[in-house]
Order: sequence, then C-alpha cells, then structure tokens
Amino acid sequence: MEVATMLLRTDPFRQLDRFTQEVLGTAARPAAMPMDAWRDGDEFHVEFDLPGINTDSLDLDIENNVVTVRAERAPVDSSREMLAAERPRGVFSRQLVLGNNLDTGRITAEYRDGVLRLVIPVAEKAKPRKITVSRGGNAKAIDESRVITEDGSPVTDTSNKKEPVHA
Repeated sequence: MEVATMLLRTDPFRQLDRFTQEVLGTAARPAAMPMDAWRDGDEFHVEFDLPGINTDSLDLDIENNVVTVRAERAPVDSSREMLAAERPRGVFSRQLVLGNNLDTGRITAEYRDGVLRLVIPVAEKAKPRKITVSRGGNAKAIDESRVITEDGSPVTDTSNKKEPVHA
C-alpha cells in the first residue's frame, strides 16, 4: 500500500514550475496562443487571439512552408502592487505547417482588436481548372503564307517569300 502511495505522490514545486511555464511562457519555452482556422473558397483564414500585445512584439516568419507567429506581452511593472494578475504574460508562439498547394508569397496579416488575422490564398496551380479535349477531324491547316509582326499581330505575306520571324 505504501509503495503505491509513493508512486502517486507529486512534487508541488515541479507542478507549479510546469504550470508557470505553460501559462506565462519563456523565450525558451513559449506559451501557445488560441487559434481558429477555416477555408473560404480559394483562401484559408487563420485567427490568433493575442489581446494586449504590442504590435512591435509581433513577429511573423515563413520558412519551408512553416509559418511561425511569435508575440510577447510585457511583464507587469514591478513597482505596482498587484491585487490580481490573471492575464498570461511572456512569450507566445505558434507554428503552422502549410501544404504545397498554398501561395505563401501572397499571405496577408492584420492585427486588430486583439486578433491577428492571416489570409493564405490557394496557389493558382492548385486550383481546379477545366481542360478542353480536342476531337479528331477538327484540326485546321496552318496557313504558311501568314507571318507575325514584332508586336505579335498577324500579317499576310504577299511576296510568297518565307523569312524567319524574330521574336
């Protein structure tokens, strides 16, 4: 009976340390930030809750299709006598792995009302498109008496002499 009790015993200081790191976050171990994500047509929308963050502390990077969002909420002024300090402070970080079908070069970001909003468009090459299938017998012969001018407009060659067209 005593062995089982010893195995279940916990260290309250270790629990407090773990709780502090999860809530407050440190540069080495940042806290997570709440996020919502959804698709709307040809765009993905992602929102992160970051109330009270100074926009100068926001850092948004993308490398190898991984978006990293980092922010920091400054600690409470030590000269204040706090009656309650419930809002998490410290470093917040979140990483999103994006698929290859998204256009990472056109991501937009906006921070308003304590929410960081990202819009990630689907890449043109990933959008579905219709491919026209030609049917046999509809082929047209090429008129060899036509040449193209430098501006790309077709001109009929009246001399019947073929000269190379330089683009």
